[in-house]
Amino acid sequence: MEAHGAGLRRVFVLAFCVAGIWSAYIYQGVLQETLSTKRFGLDGKRFEHLAFLNLAQNVVCLFWSYIMIKLWSSGSSGGAPWWTYWSAGITNTIGPAMGIEALKYISYPAQVLAKSSKMIPVMLMGTLVYGIRYTFPEYLCSFLVAGGVSTFALLKTSSKTISKLAHPNAPLGYGLCFLNLAFDGFTNATQDSIGTRYPKTTAWDIMLGMNLWGTIYNMIYMFGLPHGSGFEAVQFCKQHPEAAWDIFLYCLCGAVGQNFIFLTISRFGSLANTTITTTRKFVSIVVSSLLSGNPLSTKQWGCVAMVFSGLSYQIYLKWRKLQRFKKRKPM
Repeated sequence: MEAHGAGLRRVFVLAFCVAGIWSAYIYQGVLQETLSTKRFGLDGKRFEHLAFLNLAQNVVCLFWSYIMIKLWSSGSSGGAPWWTYWSAGITNTIGPAMGIEALKYISYPAQVLAKSSKMIPVMLMGTLVYGIRYTFPEYLCSFLVAGGVSTFALLKTSSKTISKLAHPNAPLGYGLCFLNLAFDGFTNATQDSIGTRYPKTTAWDIMLGMNLWGTIYNMIYMFGLPHGSGFEAVQFCKQHPEAAWDIFLYCLCGAVGQNFIFLTISRFGSLANTTITTTRKFVSIVVSSLLSGNPLSTKQWGCVAMVFSGLSYQIYLKWRKLQRFKKRKPM
């Protein structure tokens, strides 16, 4: 009976994590699309300063992680020093900025789909630089994802979707997304290296260090450089409080979503988290198509299915590999 109760609690926590990740990031996606396409106020102006979203996100997550450390930290030392995040902070500043800027040139579903192909640059770099040999199923996953994204990019976008974009330019938009993935790859590798060198580093420590440097770099970029648009972004928010409120909610969703991701990884492992976040991306595309007025053609839905078939097969391969590892592990 006790085991049955523990099992029910585990199912409840998993459902809580799924609901938290889905609601936080799907709503954040809606807000991101709103801020990149909506015309605010009586003057009908667009919010052109999308890089400002990264600065706002850094500031909110910086304070959030600091509060979480003060509330939940046991006070033990041994984590990575704050200065070790400086290089990952650079790529973590540039990468997401490119991803958000891409929304000026391609639709939100196209951006989500392009950013779902993270495995392609990883496998490409692994093969060309490190000489890694991948299995046929892994190449099949990559082919499905690459084929789906490429075909989606070549298909004609509806005029209704194009009319909502600030500066329609598919090659530039997809190029920014793939550069985003490349920078994310360096960021993830650097974070793993920091975790290996400093085993006592917690998820909150990483969040604090990354967002500290992200805030510094974005402040310099937005307010310190001659062509920075930080003051214009602040002025726009003063003139259009609705946009300021959307930005705050966007940042809050990101911080809350991080909480649920950390909880999922700590309780159920990274594979469960990958599964939840992958299905969330698919639901985000459906929500954008149905609620935000980005209609997809039958062929485009076929491309979406192709990409997520590849991602689902990749998750299955990881699960099977994990099961084999558990069987080999001595009791």
